[in-house]
Amino acid sequence: MANSSCVTEFLLLGFSSLGELQRVLFVVFLCLYLIILSGNLIIISVICLDHGLHTPMYFFLGVLSTSETFYTIVILPKMLINLLSVLRTLSFMSFVFQMYFFLGFAVTNCLLLGVMGYDRYAAICQPLHYAILMSWRVCGQLAVTCILGGFLISLLGTILVFSLPFCGSNKVNNYFCDISAVIRLACADTYINELIIFIGGVLVLVVPLIFICISYGFIVSTVLKISSAEGKRKAFSTCASHLIVVIVHYGCASSVYLRPSAQYTTGTDRLVTVTYTIITPLLNPMVYSLRNRDVQLAIRKMIRKTGFSVKSL
Repeated sequence: MANSSCVTEFLLLGFSSLGELQRVLFVVFLCLYLIILSGNLIIISVICLDHGLHTPMYFFLGVLSTSETFYTIVILPKMLINLLSVLRTLSFMSFVFQMYFFLGFAVTNCLLLGVMGYDRYAAICQPLHYAILMSWRVCGQLAVTCILGGFLISLLGTILVFSLPFCGSNKVNNYFCDISAVIRLACADTYINELIIFIGGVLVLVVPLIFICISYGFIVSTVLKISSAEGKRKAFSTCASHLIVVIVHYGCASSVYLRPSAQYTTGTDRLVTVTYTIITPLLNPMVYSLRNRDVQLAIRKMIRKTGFSVKSL
């Protein structure tokens, strides 16, 4: 891909226009990054160590937390370095790999959220068949399908972007390899490439979202038939965390990728990209730990065990 391009490296402008304020952003984003890493690692550890959480719902939550961790590792360390550095360049192939892995984990997250919606549907609407519908074999197959599908779609998107010639400016008006910012630098007609990427974005974002909406339509219909108020509350509480994450994740991603690049506005879109590259990964562990009683109890149990281990030493 690099052979058709005159550009050998890209310059990430990031937040360079903010001057000294970048040092403040560095401290803020570093704290958020550490919270994201620690939060996701705690959830992954708790799910692995607590046998009470060895269920399909928490299995997919663990896979999602793992994907979110790598998703942020691809983007945020380089962004933090650039906030303190004058040299903000990234070689052509490094840029290609960053986009590939960023899109791969991002698409995987979208597909996983769709699968998690199906899991809630099976648990609430088909409780007698849940063990068959969501057996460990099925869960493993669904997780692998999400990962492979995510990285295959990412490969297609990356090829569509970097098969274009880049022979003009190498200044990317963002802090990472965002498709909208990069494709505008191509010195060729990008209509076909953008159209295919847009169709891919519709498939990745809209189709799982429709699937989730249909699943929750059946869930609401089933829950309303439950006679006890406690039963309704318990059923809805298992879905609330997933719904919050879905709304933020799909809302932010759709506002950027489901529109033509001609409507790209630097300031607004940079704020949105901060939301789905930092705030959304931050939201996942916070929502699932603060709103989920099972995870809270498992964390307390792990803390007590750790406390006893330290005292025994």
